[in-house]
Amino acid sequence: MPKPNDAYAALADPTRRAILGLLRDRETLTPNEIASHFPQVSRAAVSKHLGVLRRAMLVHATQSGREQHYRLQTSSLAEIYEGWLATFAPLWDESLARLRRQVEQPDD
Repeated sequence: MPKPNDAYAALADPTRRAILGLLRDRETLTPNEIASHFPQVSRAAVSKHLGVLRRAMLVHATQSGREQHYRLQTSSLAEIYEGWLATFAPLWDESLARLRRQVEQPDD
């Protein structure tokens, strides 16, 4: 069972966020397909990143023959958004309202 902070710790790493971005844009990817996007990172390191994401329940792996296929586990991402990021929405709304007032203010 993952700990509540596992997802936040997993998201703290830029490579893991980039992996999630790849999976956002593609339905599924194999570890080799993911690793091909990170030539500066060893395949073993990509595998470790995928393990962290899997334990944090941010991705799900299914076996197809000899290959694993990874996909986003969107329910976990929704929980992160609803549980923490959404609490900042009023700040965004206020910032946009201030910007709108400033843009729409007539020049003197």
